[in-house]
Amino acid sequence: MKIAVWDTYVERPNGERMHFDILVPSDLEDKDQVYAFGEQYLESKPFKTGALDSKKCNFCHFENATAEVETAILQKGYYILEMENCL
Repeated sequence: MKIAVWDTYVERPNGERMHFDILVPSDLEDKDQVYAFGEQYLESKPFKTGALDSKKCNFCHFENATAEVETAILQKGYYILEMENCL
């Protein structure tokens, strides 16, 4: 499966900057849907965060999905790859 990678940064109240990628099917072009996936992820966190917006969430590139990512995307439509300050 080919996926689109959306590079995302969100500020935390403690001043740290979260960095994560939102991975979606390559044919998903609706930015609002990608942002909604990001908001769902942020709501799952036990801490508050800043808002997700177009200045901090941008399409980055296409790549091939791993089996784990493909399974998650088929089940819920997206996958979050946590990179920095997400815990």
